[in-house]
Amino acid sequence: MSDAKIHHSAAEGYAQGADTYVRGRPDYPPQVGTWLSDTLGLKPGLTVLELGAGTGKFTPRLLQTGARVIVVEPVQAMLDKLSTAYPEVEAHQGTAQAIPLADASVDVVLCAQAFHWFANPAALADIHRVLKPGGHLGLIWNLRDASVPWVQKLDALVNQWEGDAPRFYTGAWRQAFPFDGFGPLQPQQFSQSHTGSVEDVIFNRVRSTSFISALAPAEREQVEQQLRAFVASESTLNHGGEVSVPYITSAFVTVKQA
Repeated sequence: MSDAKIHHSAAEGYAQGADTYVRGRPDYPPQVGTWLSDTLGLKPGLTVLELGAGTGKFTPRLLQTGARVIVVEPVQAMLDKLSTAYPEVEAHQGTAQAIPLADASVDVVLCAQAFHWFANPAALADIHRVLKPGGHLGLIWNLRDASVPWVQKLDALVNQWEGDAPRFYTGAWRQAFPFDGFGPLQPQQFSQSHTGSVEDVIFNRVRSTSFISALAPAEREQVEQQLRAFVASESTLNHGGEVSVPYITSAFVTVKQA
């Protein structure tokens, strides 16, 4: 499946930034395990498809349920990293609009940090096609908690570069719903912190953002300068030790109606 079929920020940014994505992205909170088993019903004997699986940041959570895991990812550089890390997973290059699986072949479709890239009728129609009747579509995102003042400043610094890249925080993805054949979205939220070095939780996290990674070298250097100045100005970040970035994890589920 050609990268030209996906947004240019994803095709270019994630292809270039696969390594940084692995280092800079936060994990998911422990409550997600309960959400997967109790809300999405994942267990041994079922099959789950992870759409837009990236480098496999979420994939271990799915493997822990005991379900059979299939992944579909359009960016080959990211899919290669996932396949190397999790060779037991059935991996396909492809898009959400043309999932390379049979009709009614999976029990759950899961999109982690991804659905905003393909929140359109064509993708939902194909997700609906591959799900069994009564199957679940789960959507989950980690987002920095912008109610914290210094996080709000960091977000403003990053967001000025977003261009036309789809983002979860705008809420535009919600316009894909309601969708005929799916029930209402059921939301849940969890809190967590991303703790580590400033290099990873601030610099590499920003570098892993698709539209930042896709910038021209001179613009990426401008972002680096802005980040260095920001970190130097914030006592929470410039003390030389580990830092914790607060995150909100937002999870949603909808059921394919029989």
